[in-house]
Amino acid sequence: MSAGYARAFLDFAVSRGCDRDALLRAAGIAPRQLEDQDGRVPMARYVTLVRAAKAASADPALPLAFSAETNFEAFSIVGLICLAAPTMGEALAELSRYRRLIAEVDAGGDEARFQLVPDADGLWLEDRRPDPNAFPELTEAAFARFACEFARRNGDTPFILEVQVTHPRPDHARAYDAIFKVPVTFGAARNALRIDPAWLSLPTANPNRYVFGVFNERAERLLAELEAQGSVRSRLESLLITQMHRGAVSMAASAKALGMSQATLRRRLSAEDASFEAVLDALRRDMAQAYLSDGRLSVNETAYLLGFSDPSAFSRAFKRWTGKAPRTWTRSRA
Repeated sequence: MSAGYARAFLDFAVSRGCDRDALLRAAGIAPRQLEDQDGRVPMARYVTLVRAAKAASADPALPLAFSAETNFEAFSIVGLICLAAPTMGEALAELSRYRRLIAEVDAGGDEARFQLVPDADGLWLEDRRPDPNAFPELTEAAFARFACEFARRNGDTPFILEVQVTHPRPDHARAYDAIFKVPVTFGAARNALRIDPAWLSLPTANPNRYVFGVFNERAERLLAELEAQGSVRSRLESLLITQMHRGAVSMAASAKALGMSQATLRRRLSAEDASFEAVLDALRRDMAQAYLSDGRLSVNETAYLLGFSDPSAFSRAFKRWTGKAPRTWTRSRA
C-alpha cells in the first residue's frame, strides 16, 4: 500500500478520535514509514491499521467514511493525474495504468484490477482483485471513492446505477445507502459497479493537458522505481495473502507463481534478511491479530483463512506469537 494512502487513512482515523500512537503500535508501522508519501507499507500492516481504527473508533463504516470525506488528490499523485485528465474515461485509464502506485493488489498476471465489462444488464466496472472477502474494507473504500469523488464535482450527474459486492451484508449496510443511493446487492458473484456508459466521455472538472503531462512523467518515474526496487518479500506477502486460505502453501508453489526457481526465491529472500518460513509465519501472525481484533470471525474461521490444518495448530501458533490463547485475545478486545 502506498504510504501516502496509509497516512491519509491514519490521519482520518485520528480526526475521528483514535489515538495515533496506539494505531501505529497495533499495526506495527513506524512513523518514519509514513514520511515519504510515495513509500510503501506492507498490505498486512495496512489491514491491521484499518481494523484497529474501526475498533478504536467503534465505527465499522470508517473505510466508507474515509472515501466520502477525503480528496484522493490530496494524498496520491494518481488522484492528481485523474483530476487533470481530459475525460472520465481517460481518468479511468490512468488509474488503471498507475494502479500499483496506490496498492499492489492486481488480479494476476498483467490483468488490471478495475476492468470495464459489458453484459446484458449494461456496462460494469469490475474490481477483479483476488480474494476480496479477506479484506472487504478495500472494496468498500474503492467503490465509495469512485462514487464520492465524482459526486463532489458533478453533483447529481448519473454515474453509478447499481452496486454488487461479494461480501455478506454487514451491520453497517445503511451506510452504503447513504453513499451510493442506488440498489446494492451483497453476497454477489462479483464486485462491480453498473455505470452509465455516458460517464466515460464526460469531461473532468479540471482538465489540464500541461499539468496532466507533468504528473504523468512523475508517475512514470515512480512506477519504474517501484518495479526496480520492489522487494521479493512484499511480492511473496501479496501472493500468500491470496493463497493461505486454500490450505497448504509451499515454497515450490510460491516460487513458481513468482516466476522463479526455489533456489532463486531462497537466495533473494536471504538477501533481504528473510526466509519463506519467516515471511509466512509473520504474515499469519499479523493477519490473525487483525482478524480476531475485528471481532467478526471466530477462532476456527481465522484458522481456516490462514491455512492451518486444524484449530489446535492455530492456537499453538497464536500462543507462540502473542503469549495468549486466541479466545483470550478476542475477549480482551471485546
